[in-house]
Amino acid sequence: MSEDIYFRQPRADMLPLLPQRYTKVLEIGCGEGLFSAGLDKTAERWGIEPDAEAAARAQSRLDRVLVCDYFAAKAQLPTGHFDLIICNDVIEHMPDHDAFLHDIQTYLAPAGVLIASIPNIRYFPVLWELLVFRDFRYRDSGVLDRTHLRFFTAHSLKRSLQDAGFCIEQFRMLNPLKMRLTFKRILLLAVTLVTFGAYRDLWFRQFGVRVRSGSPCA
Repeated sequence: MSEDIYFRQPRADMLPLLPQRYTKVLEIGCGEGLFSAGLDKTAERWGIEPDAEAAARAQSRLDRVLVCDYFAAKAQLPTGHFDLIICNDVIEHMPDHDAFLHDIQTYLAPAGVLIASIPNIRYFPVLWELLVFRDFRYRDSGVLDRTHLRFFTAHSLKRSLQDAGFCIEQFRMLNPLKMRLTFKRILLLAVTLVTFGAYRDLWFRQFGVRVRSGSPCA
């Protein structure tokens, strides 16, 4: 996947995680703004995008785009303002994801939610490379994208969110593995059946979450 495609992802798989109502939206790492552009047009829609070329395209689609990274944008973000913050493939790029998850709540309205997609390090092709070939290599995209600084399983992601004080409203597995009926597929099916679905996460490349400040859940 080229960098250009990254910026142009509409991410229809994230739409089921949207709350029913929202009026003020912030998308961190908005790329060309295609995801937020498809949201409710009556909502106030902000984006943060450090790539100048992608940000220029996003500016024609969103109400306001800050051309910088999250840390540089913070001084321009109103606190307690957004009832929907979007982080599609963003958290894994943070130098300190725990600090980020605490900090981002500064900009959430009291009843606001954060939705996010995050790669799954237990994705079967990644584990196959580790267990069978005893190796892995970084790539230009995907779970082992060379720009990823953090890696998550379902358990570690849930723990990080809860430790940051978030209530998890929805947790979904996204982008299932497409594979022909080969030895690897038969093996994966067998593992899934033998574990009564406990290893079902091996099939999915990403997780999608919707969380709200406040723990435990009301």
